[in-house]
Parts: sequence; C-alpha cells; structure tokens
Amino acid sequence: MNKKWKAFEEKHPKLAKWLYQLFYFYIFSISVTIFQYLVFTFMPYLLGERLAAAEFMWPQLPISIAGFKYSWNVLGYEVARNAAGEVIIGGGLGYFISYEAGAFLAQCINFPLQRNITFKSKGKISWQIMWYFIAWVLISLFCNAINGLWLPIAQYYFQPAVYNLLVTFITGGVSMVIYFFVFKIIFPGRESARET
Repeated sequence: MNKKWKAFEEKHPKLAKWLYQLFYFYIFSISVTIFQYLVFTFMPYLLGERLAAAEFMWPQLPISIAGFKYSWNVLGYEVARNAAGEVIIGGGLGYFISYEAGAFLAQCINFPLQRNITFKSKGKISWQIMWYFIAWVLISLFCNAINGLWLPIAQYYFQPAVYNLLVTFITGGVSMVIYFFVFKIIFPGRESARET
C-alpha cells in the first residue's frame, strides 16, 4: 500500500496532499467530536442540578417555531424540564458550561494534531493560535445560534443523551466544513510557512 501511495503522490502531488489532509483532518475531527459528546453528556451531571436550574441565556429573543414558544439564544440554554415541570440535568448554566468546556478542550487537543500532523505547518505559532482562537469563537457563536433554534424543541421530545448526539452532529458537521478551509489558511505548509 505504501508503494502505491508513493507512486500516486509522485504522479498527483497536489491531489495526494489534499487527500492526506482530508483523511487526517476527518479522523482527528471525529475523535475530538466524540470527546466533546462525552463532555456534553456527563459534565452536566458533575455540575449538578443547581447549575442545571440556573437560567443563563443571551440575547433571549422570543420566537415561535412549530407551535413552541421559547427564547432564542446565541449563548446559553433554557432550563430543561421533564413532563412534570421538574428541572432535569441537561440545560441551563450547567449545560452551557459543559458545552463550552467540551468545545474548548476539544480545540486544545485538535490544534496540535491538525497543525503538526494534518497540515505539517511550520508557521508562526502565536499567529496561528490567535487566528485559531478567533475562528473558534466565531464558529462557536454561529453553531450556538443554530442550536438555539432547535434545541429547546429537542429538549421537549428527547432525553439529554439523544439531543447531545444531535448537538454534536450538527455542531461538528458545520464546524468541520468551516474549519478545514480555515486550517488551509492559518496552517500553511512548509513551502509557504508564514514567517511574520
């Protein structure tokens, strides 16, 4: 297999580079997505019911979708309740902290893997960390805005472990597409490494 890949790489160097990057990008992205799912699912239980019952939402714009009236948020989540109206783990400030902690820790794992293995970048690391952080914040806000539209409805129909899968799938899918092209910019290869 190695000989076949070498021959392909020599014949189609640009395509081979893209395929290599897509393969490792996907493997590492899926791995950190699984890690995020585990944090989203289990960390709210560690934080407890007190934080799950604490409402934390911004900008709290009232909307109505499919007969559900709730507040749309870019940051934070409504308090999750069962059919009896009791607070359950999986919403509120506890879920927000878990979501952001999981996403941030995943990026701390993802950054060196993508930089050093996928894109083999030798660019200036401080510049790359700054742009990676800016991209993470913007992508997170975008994904949170999307999640704010449907998550309150999903919380009504599904258990936290199920809607965490949906959050992970949607956030991970959207993020992966955007991040790949962000990485192509901020992680230049050896031949074009940014020196400033």
